[in-house]
Amino acid sequence: QKVVLMDPSEDPDDILRANRSREKTFVFDMVFDNTATQEEVYVSTTKSLIEGVISGYNATIFAYGPTGTGKTYTMLGTDSEPGIYVRALDDLFKGLEATAEEMDYTVSMSYLEIYNEVIRDLLNPSSGFLDLREDSRGSIQIAGITEVSTTNAQEITQLLVKGNKQRTQEPTAANRASSRSHAVLQVTVTQRSPRKDTGQQVRVGKLFMVDLAGSERAAQTQNRGKRMKEGAHINRSLLALGNCINALSEKGGSRAQFVNFRDSKLTRLLKDSLGGNSRTVMIAHISPASSSFEESRTTLIYAYRAKNIKTQV
Repeated sequence: QKVVLMDPSEDPDDILRANRSREKTFVFDMVFDNTATQEEVYVSTTKSLIEGVISGYNATIFAYGPTGTGKTYTMLGTDSEPGIYVRALDDLFKGLEATAEEMDYTVSMSYLEIYNEVIRDLLNPSSGFLDLREDSRGSIQIAGITEVSTTNAQEITQLLVKGNKQRTQEPTAANRASSRSHAVLQVTVTQRSPRKDTGQQVRVGKLFMVDLAGSERAAQTQNRGKRMKEGAHINRSLLALGNCINALSEKGGSRAQFVNFRDSKLTRLLKDSLGGNSRTVMIAHISPASSSFEESRTTLIYAYRAKNIKTQV
């Protein structure tokens, strides 16, 4: 459960700087090394949330980290080693089939990306840029997004692979197929009891799975021009997310914090996942390379803060 981060540029024999060491220890719920399989990561992070979605709770899984550390691999995976999307949906359908005798269920999903602060539908890319709106109950809706209803995990997997091909990816110096946008998969499970006499009970559980774009330093990705602007947008939305996490983790402290969810589209969309009625897991990715020491450090501090958020589900 412990991560020890050592500074590669440190000299152990330098007595003068001995107490200025930048070696840091972080404690998390779970730490995986380079030998961990997709199955292990899924079972220890996400599996327990799926039962909650079936009982009508909301759940959110984030993949966070610098560019090129394997977030898309963790979430989408490959054909032979499927990632969290596929495994979670498999388990979701298995769990729903087990309750099918008592409840009628429908599952609908939408898959979108946030690129340069505009929202694009990945299942129907020709629909252009979509708007975020808030309905009368205060929940955030995306006007005109395609919702696909299905009862089959295979179908969803094909849709995901198709949608992922529509994602904005560009090569940078850090990563050949760098995701330049945040991808959000939203699965809504609605269950109704078929018995008429008991009154119509409806349970709605939402599952958000978010593959964030990598935070990046232009010095490492060597971006210029358009790529650089994209990077600035990515970092800006991640900063807004970080500000929300900071404000939420200091809640109940000495001063009442205002949580600014409206700073970016990403935080508005994830408002419930962060501070509301949702169980949230953040999977932080870091690279073992010594050249990305700074990124690893900031990622760990960021994830460590997120750990202090308390939500009442």
